[in-house]
Amino acid sequence: MSDFTPALDIADRIRRGETTAQAVVRAALDAARGDPFNAFTRVFDSALDDAQGVDDGRLTGPLAGVPFAVKDLFDVAGQITTAGARLRIDAPAAVRDAEAVRRMKAAGAILIGTLNMDEFAYGFATVNAHFGTTKNPHDPERLAGGSSGGSAASVAAGLVPLSLGSDTNGSVRVPSSLCGVWGMRPADDTIPLDGVFPFVELLDAVGPFARTSRDLKTLYEVLSSTTLTGAAEGLRVARLDGFFERNAAPEALDAVEAVMTHLGSDLVAELPEAEGGRSAGFLMTAAMGGALHLNTLRARAMDYDPAVRDRLIAGALLPSGILAKALHYRDIYRQTFARLFDRFDILVAPATPVSAPRIDQATILIDGKPASARANLGIYAQAISPTGAAVVSAPLKTSGLPIGLQFIARPGREGALFALMHRLEDAGVLGFTEPGRRS
Repeated sequence: MSDFTPALDIADRIRRGETTAQAVVRAALDAARGDPFNAFTRVFDSALDDAQGVDDGRLTGPLAGVPFAVKDLFDVAGQITTAGARLRIDAPAAVRDAEAVRRMKAAGAILIGTLNMDEFAYGFATVNAHFGTTKNPHDPERLAGGSSGGSAASVAAGLVPLSLGSDTNGSVRVPSSLCGVWGMRPADDTIPLDGVFPFVELLDAVGPFARTSRDLKTLYEVLSSTTLTGAAEGLRVARLDGFFERNAAPEALDAVEAVMTHLGSDLVAELPEAEGGRSAGFLMTAAMGGALHLNTLRARAMDYDPAVRDRLIAGALLPSGILAKALHYRDIYRQTFARLFDRFDILVAPATPVSAPRIDQATILIDGKPASARANLGIYAQAISPTGAAVVSAPLKTSGLPIGLQFIARPGREGALFALMHRLEDAGVLGFTEPGRRS
């Protein structure tokens, strides 16, 4: 059975003695075992022992007793980290938890399982040749997004209130948008990556998922070991135009307009270099991802998901000078992007160009022509990843299919960013809608 109670409310009910952590965790385990969306890859019965620790008073913290699950590239002590790959099924078990998992447990949260993903985090669909396709809880015929599709779907479906994923080029923001939940790509170096299976060292980030902005804020504070403060008043909020409007479907443009109209802002931020920034990130991903897997490809190429294998091989074959040029452009692009914050506090752009496509829908329109849906769902997220900025992916409150927006802030301004998210959620402009509640 699904439970859409916010994480902070669950923790509060447990503290007040209105329920027990064991009861909450048992219900979550039952829901995960019956998962109809193929979000979970493993369920941990040992979670009940951890829940008993909360009920005994041995485990405390702001998330005490709250169930969570993690993308299957986070190390979990005693478990094999598959990274969504068949060729890692027989890998040695992790000897310790990833640092992000450790911090969650230290805050009292209870880990109940691992979640499906694109193989080695290389994709925007969570269509996995070995572990199956994760379905969108709002419409099982549609994509959940990726590569953290299991993380987003598990929260959207009410199986867990919180989850962890990773974001390299949009792997949190794309599934957040398509599944209609809150997600975050933190600023560079704010959440440790220790114990997270790597993809692209210079772009990887741990990313949390939640169903409310306040749950997401608490989750970020736990993971980053910070306490955020800030106000929404007086913020200069601007929409990104040009590249971030081109190729956007009406629902994406309408989402941006709804926010800007509510805020009474007509500010526009121009970033002509955005397409180049996206290209730099794309080339970094191909070259560095290919190099990371080169030796394994030579030994076990046929054990890879065919689509992932082909992309990794293509990246490994890129001339070395391409990566150097991409890194040089990335540095220039970061500086250009950072200067936008001299004039604006928060930047707004679509998280995805469209709402969730059907699983069998091969293309979306890019520059007026059919192009691969799965390759282009991250077109707007990819352009932000190289900047190192803090990004919250927020769901528009809508009666249609979900769609999300990127709210982007300078590193260090996360408090003001979340204050704005709370304001827009309280006003009913942003927010999660339970699957089946759409008109």
